[in-house]
Amino acid sequence: MTTASESLPDLPPMVRESHLVAPSLPPSSRIPVRSEAEFRALYQRSLTDLGGYWQEVANTFEWMDGWPASVALGGDFSTGYRFFDGATMNVSVNCIDRHARTSPSKIALYWIGEDGSERSWTYEELLDTTARLAQALANLGVTKGDRVAIFLPNLLETFAAVHACFRIGAIYNIIFSGFSANALAERIVDTTAKVVITADESMRRGRPVALKATLDSVLDRLPSIEHVVVVRRTGAAVAMKAGRDHYFDELLAATPDRADPVAIEANEPAFIIYTSGTTAKPKGLVHTGTGFLVGTYHDVLWSLDLGPEDIYWCTADTGWLTFPIFELVGGLAHGATMVAYEGALDYPTPDRAYELIEKLKITKIFTAPTFLRMLARNGDALAKTHDLSSLKLIGLVGEPLDAKTWNWVHDNVGAPNMEINNTYGQSETGSAWTSSAVGITSSKPGSCGLALPGHAWEIVDESGEPVSVGKVGYLLITQPFPTMFRTIWNDPERYRAQYFTRFGADRYDTADAALVDGDGHIWVVGRVDGVINVAGHRLSTMEMESALLSVPGVAEAAVVGVDDETKGQVPVAFVSLSASASDVTVDALKAKITEEIGAIARPKQVYLLSTMPRTRSGKIVRRLLKELVVDGHTSGDTTGLEDPEVLAKLEAELG
Repeated sequence: MTTASESLPDLPPMVRESHLVAPSLPPSSRIPVRSEAEFRALYQRSLTDLGGYWQEVANTFEWMDGWPASVALGGDFSTGYRFFDGATMNVSVNCIDRHARTSPSKIALYWIGEDGSERSWTYEELLDTTARLAQALANLGVTKGDRVAIFLPNLLETFAAVHACFRIGAIYNIIFSGFSANALAERIVDTTAKVVITADESMRRGRPVALKATLDSVLDRLPSIEHVVVVRRTGAAVAMKAGRDHYFDELLAATPDRADPVAIEANEPAFIIYTSGTTAKPKGLVHTGTGFLVGTYHDVLWSLDLGPEDIYWCTADTGWLTFPIFELVGGLAHGATMVAYEGALDYPTPDRAYELIEKLKITKIFTAPTFLRMLARNGDALAKTHDLSSLKLIGLVGEPLDAKTWNWVHDNVGAPNMEINNTYGQSETGSAWTSSAVGITSSKPGSCGLALPGHAWEIVDESGEPVSVGKVGYLLITQPFPTMFRTIWNDPERYRAQYFTRFGADRYDTADAALVDGDGHIWVVGRVDGVINVAGHRLSTMEMESALLSVPGVAEAAVVGVDDETKGQVPVAFVSLSASASDVTVDALKAKITEEIGAIARPKQVYLLSTMPRTRSGKIVRRLLKELVVDGHTSGDTTGLEDPEVLAKLEAELG
């Protein structure tokens, strides 16, 4: 098939050589259009009345008062904006209660522990646990607007903890369970949380990870904490202070009553999620509950077409916003059966993920491209040892999926007509707002698809003027949508300075570099600082990584720009190889980038590594690789790494 973008010679090769792939699945009755032409028409209509469009989406839910809102969207970025002003609802009711009424015995959650432990809750059990925990928190003195820190891994109780806070109007902050004691303390100090919900331990790669002990080590620095609730995950003995510490099960046993849901105004804050930086203080992004529910429901509808019949697994850790978007809130809102897995996706055996798909008959997965590259690295034979025919769709976010891995997954994983959908979003946006519409729009290996209805955007140059098709520029959001964060906790000036300065107060600056091709597909090519300037030529690191990943035997690739006296910057590449690779050389890798992009992009150095530093959400942490080659050590934030011990190994390999 010839695409419009193939007639544009100025496009980068990875874009020019990509091709449209028709949807594998048939259109669903849940999605309000039946063709790509209808989708594009709906998108344009949605921009003419954004408030009205989002009010139509919000009609899906149960509201308590003030609905329909007299003003669906008021204000804008520069003056402050409000969706559904004055209307009230409760998120937990819409994610749990309404499904428990119609399907009380339906399995809501399957939980699988890394050690093989298994548990499940029906929607009625999820409702009962959530509502009684909400009452228990209220009995401990938690009221609307109080902050609750949730320091938990992927457990059934994590779902109950989040929705208990939604139920009584507490503002929660999920803190990644792999964080250090200092990172934990920093976030609790910032929010002045009144209660922490944690576990005795979690399991990671066969080893217990102490959570309660980590919290205890900094509690003397946390004067705001009045109570600690402890889930018995492993049953390990932990220190418990009478009057302050409470076991989760004992607290619920002593609380027979269910808390009634509190009416929450649509623009009230519901949770804080922190983003880590290199050296700066992490930012506490503030999201509303109502906007998050409406927008994530919409996101999951279009990008996953999730329904009550699905067995669905989001592989992310609950500490990263991907999990709340696509499972804790956006997933539960659709009434499907969710899968929550504790631990590493390739432990205790490389085919652990395949085992779960086969065992539970999982139909849809949302994950990161790194997960798929891990599967590809393990080869075709391993995939063929399991029945994966139940799997109909894989959705992705985090970083672009290269064409080689896309094709390998398409040929080796899931049902013959399985659909692959790469999306794009940020913690700040609260949803993946570019995507394919499942069963409706064509996809392209490597692209992030089309903007979903209700989302206005543009790509501009440094002066703020729109760029032409195929040109890399700054990706901006030009109108608010419900899932967008509203401010930075305790730091509104930083909110304005960081996101609404470079291109004015009326456009949100994503700090991501992107282009749009001739078919209207958006390609996010990396952070703005990931577009490097080599002797006056702006080059995308993603494009170089894509070229490296096309080499047989290359499993993962990362490219960074380092300072150079002559050229300003030069690319440096890092590559890990698949288990079967034996003849990949540094010269061949440099030659491939030269062949695909040009001599200007030839890396100064290529390092062959045994692994990469990754977050638990699957992103390669490129800035740490840059620190290792430039400084010989790392100095930035490493608390979110999937395996912090990997840094010492990489330092030795790069030394």
